[in-house]
Amino acid sequence: MFKVENLKFKYANNNEDVIRGINFEIKEGEIFGFLGPSGAGKSTTQKIIIKILEDYRGNIFYQGKNLKDYTNEFYEDIGVSFEMPIHFSKMTAMENINFFLKLYKNNADVESLMKRVGLWEHKDELVGTYSKGMKIRLNLVRALLNNPKMLFLDEPTNGLDPTNAMILKDMIREFRAAGGTVFITSHIMADIDQLCDRVAFIVNGEIKEIDSPRNLKIRYGKSVVMVEYQENGETVKKEFLKQEIGKNKEFLEILTTKEIETIHSGETTLEDIFIKVTGVKLADEN
Repeated sequence: MFKVENLKFKYANNNEDVIRGINFEIKEGEIFGFLGPSGAGKSTTQKIIIKILEDYRGNIFYQGKNLKDYTNEFYEDIGVSFEMPIHFSKMTAMENINFFLKLYKNNADVESLMKRVGLWEHKDELVGTYSKGMKIRLNLVRALLNNPKMLFLDEPTNGLDPTNAMILKDMIREFRAAGGTVFITSHIMADIDQLCDRVAFIVNGEIKEIDSPRNLKIRYGKSVVMVEYQENGETVKKEFLKQEIGKNKEFLEILTTKEIETIHSGETTLEDIFIKVTGVKLADEN
């Protein structure tokens, strides 16, 4: 869907590049996560590939055609949901929707989208009276108004309760299942783990890692199996090397003679990987 080659960018008031020769591809029909600490270049990269920032060096191809050769027809193909919801607060939700619908040739089924995110019964209320979560849900509806081929989502579930977050994640998966492609940034690692086919980590304008969440967790995790079991009324925890468990007598004896409480391998979490790759704790981002 997108191919980025040796992308570099410098803001006018900066002496150095904030994007320093990055290369990556976004495959058609995948959910691609783009992760990194504040100031790493995530937002700048997204602004470049949605044609908000154009004074870049390097090449970007969208469906095989140089991005600089596209005019306004490009915006018919993409939907964007920014982290901070942007709406006309003194207009109702439907007045907002109808305003943006007029910008596109292709229009989605608004009623279906609004019902899906639980806003149809609130469609005639002023957006200024909406909660943050309602504004975020309306943001996704607006991103889908033109039946886009490609979605750009920035912190799409931030501020949502678990139920509404799951609804949005299901909608993102359904969009992908219908052939859509998604570029997503988030500091909620559980969302990235649940949604993304591949993720890239950008640090100081350079990409440090690109792979599937599964492969990253295996690569950065410990090659061990951890067992917790009951012994004399207490919980005992032991680790065994994964490659040796089939022949490890102690491990096999524990399995056959002890009351097992938990058993799991030592793959790490995406949050741990984020900290290892970027050197920044996620708590520092909030």
